[in-house]
Amino acid sequence: QLQLVESGGGLVQPGGSLRLSCTAHGFILEHYAIGWFRQDPGKEREGVSCISSSGGVTNYAYSVKGRFTITRDNAKNTVYLQMNSLKPEDTAVYYCAAENFFGCTMVSSSYTSWGQGTQVTVSS
Repeated sequence: QLQLVESGGGLVQPGGSLRLSCTAHGFILEHYAIGWFRQDPGKEREGVSCISSSGGVTNYAYSVKGRFTITRDNAKNTVYLQMNSLKPEDTAVYYCAAENFFGCTMVSSSYTSWGQGTQVTVSS
């Protein structure tokens, strides 16, 4: 069974930074595209970013473009989401998801393996 574990969330002031990690257990992450999603209570799950299995294709939601960067270290079986210039509206539970397909997508229904999520709170 594919297991994904997110980490790195926490409480940060506006303008601060966090780096989220998504580590795969039980499978080789380099064969999978990874998507990052977030969800605030009462809101729809939102696609934030994605990266292809090779790392050659990345995509970002308009709301985070220029502030967030997605990268992967296949040797560590981990994908990262570097989040800079954080805003209160970035507050949410962040999830990573994996799927074996070409390219990447921020459509959540395209992914079948999900992590448990990590809370990010941006507040002064």
